[in-house]
Amino acid sequence: MAWTVETLNAVVDAEIEALPEDMRAQLVRISQLIEQQGLERVGAPHVKHLEGSLWEIRLKGRSGISRALYVTAIGQRVVIVRVFVKKTEKTPRREIDLALSRAREVR
Repeated sequence: MAWTVETLNAVVDAEIEALPEDMRAQLVRISQLIEQQGLERVGAPHVKHLEGSLWEIRLKGRSGISRALYVTAIGQRVVIVRVFVKKTEKTPRREIDLALSRAREVR
């Protein structure tokens, strides 16, 4: 069974739309890699474990860096729960907490 990449809801879709165009394109490219090769074959520098069930897709563009935080769900699904432009070296705790609270909605 192949992996699929999806977003949690319209709020996450809006966060993706707010990204600069080059970072959106990179998110699409990494999502396609996951779907074509499988999540287990896509590693650094594209994805990295944060904590618990939370992982990040790492995006870098001309205007800076962004992260798409995700969890995996039953049926080989990657569900993106938070997308943001990163302004500090370390992922802010509030972003992790928001992603973890949204992840509770994933079935």
